[in-house]
Amino acid sequence: MPERDTYYVQGMTCANCAKTFENNLKSIDTVNDAEVNYGASKVTIYGQVSTEEMEKAGSFENLRITKEYTNSKRSLTNQLRSNFHILISISLVLIGIYFYLEFGEYHPATVAIFVTSMVIGGYSLFIAGFQNLIKLRFDMKTLMTIAVIGAALIGEWIEGAVVVILFAISEALERYSMDQARSSIQSLMDQTPPTAIRLTNGEQQTVNVSDLKVGDFVAVKPGAKVPADGKIRKGSSTFNQSMITGESMPVDKKVDQEVFAGALNGAGYVEVEVTKRSEDSTMAKIIHLVEEAQNEKAPAQHFVDQFAKYYTPLIILIAIGVATLPPMLFGLSYEAWVYQGLAVLVVGCPCALVISTPIAIVTAIGTAAKNGVLIKGGAFLEVLGQIKVFAFDKTGTITHGNPEISDYYIFDEEFSEEEFFTTAAALEKHSEHPLAKAIMNYTQANFRQDASIEVSNFQSHTGKGIEGEIRGTSYQIGSPASFSNLEPEVSEHIRNWETKGNTIIVLRKNGQTTGIIAIADMIREQAKAMIESLKELNIHETILLTGDHEPTAKAIQSASGIKHSRSQLLPEEKHQEVERLKKSFGKVAMVGDGVNDAPALAASDLGIAMGSAGADTALETADLALMGDDLWKLPYAVRLSRRTLTIIKQNISFALGLKALALLLVIPGWLTLWIAILADMGATLLVTLNALRLFKN
Repeated sequence: MPERDTYYVQGMTCANCAKTFENNLKSIDTVNDAEVNYGASKVTIYGQVSTEEMEKAGSFENLRITKEYTNSKRSLTNQLRSNFHILISISLVLIGIYFYLEFGEYHPATVAIFVTSMVIGGYSLFIAGFQNLIKLRFDMKTLMTIAVIGAALIGEWIEGAVVVILFAISEALERYSMDQARSSIQSLMDQTPPTAIRLTNGEQQTVNVSDLKVGDFVAVKPGAKVPADGKIRKGSSTFNQSMITGESMPVDKKVDQEVFAGALNGAGYVEVEVTKRSEDSTMAKIIHLVEEAQNEKAPAQHFVDQFAKYYTPLIILIAIGVATLPPMLFGLSYEAWVYQGLAVLVVGCPCALVISTPIAIVTAIGTAAKNGVLIKGGAFLEVLGQIKVFAFDKTGTITHGNPEISDYYIFDEEFSEEEFFTTAAALEKHSEHPLAKAIMNYTQANFRQDASIEVSNFQSHTGKGIEGEIRGTSYQIGSPASFSNLEPEVSEHIRNWETKGNTIIVLRKNGQTTGIIAIADMIREQAKAMIESLKELNIHETILLTGDHEPTAKAIQSASGIKHSRSQLLPEEKHQEVERLKKSFGKVAMVGDGVNDAPALAASDLGIAMGSAGADTALETADLALMGDDLWKLPYAVRLSRRTLTIIKQNISFALGLKALALLLVIPGWLTLWIAILADMGATLLVTLNALRLFKN
């Protein structure tokens, strides 16, 4: 297995340049393979190579390679100021135009000024362009290089110089725009503090977060950020963990509860035991998955990439035709039509088209991550906007996943409330079933524990409950289905409670019912509003898939507003139900916990994991993960997806439409290099600004 290393890249301006950089890296003898992630500005190297060699491979665009992440987001003013050669080139052109107007024609001095301006403003363009020409690789820089050289050959010095300047400005704006689009990743990276206060034998020591090990104890002071995932071992406080879960309000945490790296501590002092190394933290996983997701292409982007393969050669053929056919067939001026051909090359640059999709994908996925929705790639973002049916698991998705006692009824008048629950708790003590835990928690919270209660002849029958003896009396506890001879009054109570969504536990003594307990997994407060919001988005087909009994399923369905329900389903039956829905309605999304509903999640077109913060399995297996327990994020994600798809379509239309309009100017011979570069630059700016609107979603 070759050595693998990841580096950050500064200066990548376009997807084509990223591909060129990747190919250059692969040509290095000591590199087995290289993968450039344009969206995240990262490169993964398989093999051994120095940063100097990597920067040499990216010298055509002055790329800078760093091992550690550095925030490259800069203001537009600083971005342009850093490209000082543009300012010098502009100054020289203005001086050259002044002398041109003074002399009334091109003078050797003015020509020298314009040539100097072109060299200073476009040296990186020409280096890349000449390299591409030698390798017969035709991209936007190749086309621009040919156009500028052609303009010089026919004596259009001013226009050649201005084209170089405008192209350089366009590249600087594109770099700034991509930095803005990547800012979501950068803001996530900025959340984790670089250092931590480690506690060793009562002593405090400031260390790098990367030096923390599992089992270390760290102090988190009021107003400080948690340095690593861990559990609180001392103290309590409120934590703002919005960057991880998307929750708008701070969350109260106490001893033995989990906290995430990057969460902001409120007013309390806490000591935290580290449970994950910095590279394995939930925040680190989110950042990694978002970076990878931004490099995953949506089907729309695959279309653009394929189209661009044929588009660029087609533009070259059209330019050659425009430059040669009118003079050859109609005896028109070669100089005028060669100029028109050069303008066609410039206006045909595919930069706006190439950037139209990735900048929207990068922005949307980053924006979603900041709001607690982790989308695993452009393909899943696109599928989300096409979903026709949402299928929901019940426990932990529509409900909280924490069963609680909602009611009880004691039939045996000799039994007090305390005796009834302590007896039930004694029988359920050794059970791991969630319903047993609900009884234990209620008993511990409301009654004094009687340590003298001992259960003898204890027997647990899977699916049929528990039996045992307490002080010589035989007791049984289990579901109503465990008993065939329930009293009519008991059966009537059970039917009434089950229609309200309760699960019933029966306690019997010597074959007679002592009492019944109703346990309910309470529905999430946002569930009904979430379903209504999906309906407003024209998603009317929703279904609840659960292994629970039909009365419970119907009660949850009614309370949440879900249209259909299927009950008493085994995992493979949920899988079959999803397949049926796909055949009947089209694309189906399954919302579950990412683990227990694995077959159904796998069968769906989009698997959505609920409440995935800290859950490694859910993060890795789901196509989309809601980091908090907020169901409102689901309609938000659908709206974001649809808006992204709309913007991608608009961008492709803008990119091709502006160029088509400019190319029509060739017919009357009105197309100039000025118009061509402004059309190209205008298209690039238009698609960029349009994509950045996704930040406001």
